[in-house]
Amino acid sequence: MTTLGLLFVGAVLFVNGAWFLGAVSAREAGVFNLFVGGMQVVLPTLAVVAADGDLGGVFGAGSSYLFGFTYLFVGVNNLMGNDGRGLGWYSIFVAAMAVVFGSFSFASDPVFGVIWFVWAVMWLLFFLILALGKTALMPFTGWLILIGSHVTCTIPALLAWRGNWPTSTSAALWAAAVAVALLVLSAVAAKALPKFPILTPATV
Repeated sequence: MTTLGLLFVGAVLFVNGAWFLGAVSAREAGVFNLFVGGMQVVLPTLAVVAADGDLGGVFGAGSSYLFGFTYLFVGVNNLMGNDGRGLGWYSIFVAAMAVVFGSFSFASDPVFGVIWFVWAVMWLLFFLILALGKTALMPFTGWLILIGSHVTCTIPALLAWRGNWPTSTSAALWAAAVAVALLVLSAVAAKALPKFPILTPATV
């Protein structure tokens, strides 16, 4: 995923977190998801073409499609009023692939491997909510992606842009500690902070 793509994934996750918490309408979130989803399909396609058949380049660029298709799916569902179950089942595929990409990342970039595992948890939650109807998880999921958008996307994109991205094992351990803190903070926020009107499954 490009640094620019990562930055806007952070933006759309932030908006989606606000939507899950009831602060943004489904239609408004849907429009922005279409914008970012289109970007996350066009940019990796250009990278795949530039790779000229190199499997490493194709594979690296192709990971962005997991997110691009998610956001396009969200955008279409929200604007058409679909129930989201198909997106839920697609999300479990994304969660599984995030584990695969995370495992591969540990050899060269363990910090990003941790980030992939956090994304796997996020997409697993999308599956549980959308495909299995576990709507009680929406407040926790909303806070996780609202806060996690910056932890897993915005800040890493800015660090990479400035050439300050860490790749050491010690940095990965710190990243894992931050990931655990993110989960705890999201759980606390879901229970302690004032509730927005929670969306029904049909509008997710």
